[in-house]
Amino acid sequence: MTAARKARNEEPIENDSQSLVSIVKTAGSAVSHNLNGQKLGRKGRDTRERILAATVELLAGPDDEAISMSAVARKASLGMTSLYNYFTDFTELLLAVLEPVIAESEDAFMGMLREHWPDEELGERCYTFMCAYHDFWLRNSRLLHLRNSMADNRDERMLFHRVRSTQPIIGLFAAQIDATDQSGQRAMGMATVLMTGIERTVTVATDWHLTDLFGTDQRHEPDHYLLPEARLMELAIRDTRARVAQG
Repeated sequence: MTAARKARNEEPIENDSQSLVSIVKTAGSAVSHNLNGQKLGRKGRDTRERILAATVELLAGPDDEAISMSAVARKASLGMTSLYNYFTDFTELLLAVLEPVIAESEDAFMGMLREHWPDEELGERCYTFMCAYHDFWLRNSRLLHLRNSMADNRDERMLFHRVRSTQPIIGLFAAQIDATDQSGQRAMGMATVLMTGIERTVTVATDWHLTDLFGTDQRHEPDHYLLPEARLMELAIRDTRARVAQG
């Protein structure tokens, strides 16, 4: 068993709603006015943080517990009018929660891609990345699933967020494949397809309804999906590097 797999088996990842509440509070401190243009004093900032914390609490709850503007208002003990003073609609509210989550991606997994992965370490590096990316999704699974579901249903703001948050990763994969091309354009096609497969894999792997249908308990067998995807990553990067080198 590799060191990465051994560490993974010893340290199960859980959805950490408390850490999410903490980063939401930090991000909320940068907002200075409500939607009516009124400057936020301490009470206003506290109210906005309460709304975001209520949203996070609902996201961390059971999958069958509805999440909506009215549900958030009830959880935060606020009237709907008060809620709409801070967020125009449900999409805007979720985007506010997503902002600090996506900011964590650099430390969670993107930093790994900024180092060149030597050919002799490629298999291990791909698996380590898949574990980190999966664990990031697992910590924020309901939020990210909800974003993608809304994007699939043509919510333009969620679609834009999904694309915008994925583009830097695609660029890093392209540079990983072709280190001689700083723009990464020659490897962009493969990097795009690769990232599409990676995201789809963790989407399935962190959706208990799907894994139950497929006959696996992903909560206790994470490598069921991660090992095959890591192998496909390795083959794709290795093959494309070779073809790029040949010109």
